[in-house]
Amino acid sequence: MALKWLVVSVALLTGLVLVGSAGAQQAAVKSAPAPVAAPPVGVPVASDYVIGAEDLLQVSIWKNEAMSRTLPVRPDGKISLPLLHDIQAAGLTPLQLRDKIAAALGEFMPNPEVSVTVMEVKSYRVSVLGEVQKPGVLQLKAPTTVMEALALAGGFKDFASPSKIIIFRKDGSGQTQRLRFNYNRAIGNGGEENVSLKSGDVVVVP
Repeated sequence: MALKWLVVSVALLTGLVLVGSAGAQQAAVKSAPAPVAAPPVGVPVASDYVIGAEDLLQVSIWKNEAMSRTLPVRPDGKISLPLLHDIQAAGLTPLQLRDKIAAALGEFMPNPEVSVTVMEVKSYRVSVLGEVQKPGVLQLKAPTTVMEALALAGGFKDFASPSKIIIFRKDGSGQTQRLRFNYNRAIGNGGEENVSLKSGDVVVVP
């Protein structure tokens, strides 16, 4: 009889220990801090990259998830945010847009911390025309040089003049600039700079 009670007592004590251990584990799980969300990772763009229509942006306001969101730039060049409604984004760099949003939010909250990340580039287009194998518009996703654009266009036709390439580019005032590019010097020892193209550039190969 004594042996029977001893077995029962040990079983009860073991059950209590197991229940207590499970409860401690559940409490530890409940009290564990929630994982911190990783910051958004966008595409690598140059510091002077200019946002364009259809680009996908991540606008983050620190400690304000309700206002933080991922949104595309509309065809009119604007984005919409709570409190601020429409904000012009196209034509600005991510840093300029960040400062613009922070200044506007300053009327509603003290010292807002804002970040703007380019998640997808959809507005970076250049045209390659003339004596190339595949003339047309190139939809680009990353910074591209004129030599890379020429390669994407399939290279030169037989009677092209690679030393007389012209790049047409509009400046901030809307005026069109003509930049000359000598492909032969660029691939040789002539010291010709491999020009980085901007969205809207037109490369003409005579």
